Amino acid sequence: MTTGRNGALLVVGDVVTDVVARHRGPLAAGTDTVAAIRTLPGGAGANVACWAAHAGCADVRLLGRVGTDTAAWHERELVAAGVRPRLVVDPEAATGTVICLVDTGAAAERTFLTDSGASLRLEPADWSDALLDGVARLHLSGYLLFTEPSRALAATALTAARARGVPVSLDPASAGFLVRLGVDRFLAFAEGLDVLLPSRDEACLLTGLSDPADAAVKLSRLVPLVVTKAGADGALVARTGAPPTRIPATPAVPQDTTGAGDAFTGAFLAALLAGADPREAAASGCRAGAEAVGRVGARPAVPGRES
Repeated sequence: MTTGRNGALLVVGDVVTDVVARHRGPLAAGTDTVAAIRTLPGGAGANVACWAAHAGCADVRLLGRVGTDTAAWHERELVAAGVRPRLVVDPEAATGTVICLVDTGAAAERTFLTDSGASLRLEPADWSDALLDGVARLHLSGYLLFTEPSRALAATALTAARARGVPVSLDPASAGFLVRLGVDRFLAFAEGLDVLLPSRDEACLLTGLSDPADAAVKLSRLVPLVVTKAGADGALVARTGAPPTRIPATPAVPQDTTGAGDAFTGAFLAALLAGADPREAAASGCRAGAEAVGRVGARPAVPGRES
């Protein structure tokens, strides 16, 4: 395979179908709530890959697992976004589905109902060390850690990357799932990482600290580079226990916050591959996050299509 100017980005993670329901105000329990509903491609891993390609990374690859029901559609959508997918088609499970409930009030906050389906049935047998050929960075979706088979795959991929000297990043993905997994189990896995990209809530959960800056510093004693995503407050970049650098957010009018963190991560990794330092890369991530919240859905606009 040919690679981009600075090597390829390989993302391993979830590919799911998002059903986005945008409503205004509280849900009316026990009856109807008016909503605008769309079905869109999603999944944290796939979203990161798409945003990295959108940010200019010339060679973005994705390993994921889908069901036979939507495999062809997801592959077309990824290719259209500039991603080179390697999708394992699960013969038993349907593609994962996430119901995204988005309150269209000022914050455009979202709540997820998740059926992981085939996405977290990735297993070590789906991995080949040849996937790292030409790869300059490996990114793992944190959702992989939340089932036994995909956690084993993540460990296999991490070991293979470290053997080749390929730096590895991970986004913890979900504070709710982190609680179920257990902080100690997550941190044991994180010891092998080069970059950790938690949200503010995830960083505080992982450290037991209430201040995101203190949490970032503490995590950076475990993982050399920690970039904490803080939404409208921008981001914090912490390295090896030093005081963090605060990166301001890019102003935005939120329409849908789904995928904003994935957008940040994809653009951040693309910038690192292009030679940016972590602070410059985090600024790129903030710009992508602002772009993401200004549109409905978790991925960037595909050239030639209406928004």
